[in-house]
Amino acid sequence: MNDDTALTIDIVSDVVCPWCYLGKAHLERALESFEGDVIVRWHPYQLDPTIPKAGFDRATYMAQKFPNADQLKAAHERLEQLGHKQNLAFNFQAIKRSPNTLDAHRVIQWAQEAGVQNQVVTALFKAYFEEGKDIGDRITLADIAEQAGLDRGLVERGFANDVDIDAILAEIDEAKRIGVTGVPFFILDRRLAVSGAQPPEMLLEAMRQAQTPST
Repeated sequence: MNDDTALTIDIVSDVVCPWCYLGKAHLERALESFEGDVIVRWHPYQLDPTIPKAGFDRATYMAQKFPNADQLKAAHERLEQLGHKQNLAFNFQAIKRSPNTLDAHRVIQWAQEAGVQNQVVTALFKAYFEEGKDIGDRITLADIAEQAGLDRGLVERGFANDVDIDAILAEIDEAKRIGVTGVPFFILDRRLAVSGAQPPEMLLEAMRQAQTPST
């Protein structure tokens, strides 16, 4: 891959955002038809930074955010249907905790430095949305990271020494500063933005547009 000519795709995302998981699948489908090299980089966002470090009981948390149970059920069913088309097995009933995602974003940052970021992001989404794992728990995060190819010792030392907390928070603030108010948010070649889990064909068209040199 030639980094000088590759199309960069920066994705602002939160690992507890189901639309981000779907958006990732849509991007991967679009990449199957894209001609050219691509570099994908994941950036942090927190849908709810007020969640405490220990997380919340999922059922209680969702009932507070979505008082209309039928509306929430319909949203979940829609996501399950959309996910099925992309081979994503959403299992919302399996999720017992709503976590604070700051530590997960730190792991994603370390994964980027180690060259296994996409593998770790995929593993985190799958662990949360399909397996119902508590991705706010540091032992669970270390397990997931290790299985995805990241050095477990690096993760454990990073947690113990509060590595990159300020850097992640600063990056989230920067995303908000440039106008990101929802995720997923795709930035193509630093000049074209696409918001939301858009269909693969729309992402592909945007990628081709970003690939065309500016005049």
